[in-house]
Amino acid sequence: MQTTVKDILAKKGNQIFTVSADSTVYDALKVMAENNIGSVLVMDGDKMVGIFTERDYARKLILKGKYSKDTPVKEVMTEKVISIKPEATTEACLALMTEKRIRHLPVMQDGKVIGLISIGDVVKQIIEDRESYIRDLERFITGDFAS
Repeated sequence: MQTTVKDILAKKGNQIFTVSADSTVYDALKVMAENNIGSVLVMDGDKMVGIFTERDYARKLILKGKYSKDTPVKEVMTEKVISIKPEATTEACLALMTEKRIRHLPVMQDGKVIGLISIGDVVKQIIEDRESYIRDLERFITGDFAS
């Protein structure tokens, strides 16, 4: 059985940190710092309109000489957000994140955001799955099926 995004969310929870498009970049950075996260979803009510990441901050604000207290998130957020469904496997997530060079994936179901996973979440799960598989193989080889 392959681990899915739904399994990751069941472990880590599906708490999502958000800001509005009119929030300042400074306010978004505060939310990110207070929660030790690398991105926030930009929402208009319950509709996702973008994502703001550390990469957006570095490339679209700092390098362009803008100021975080004066700039609304909507000016620097990523509008075309790549998302994933809860049924997707961890391997599919990793492949998508690698191909698109992204570190955060909103999880969408029936047009609504139900969670957010990071590359760290995916890699951690893949490592756990591999370690479990190795333990199972070792038990099989040694004939220790009961443990």
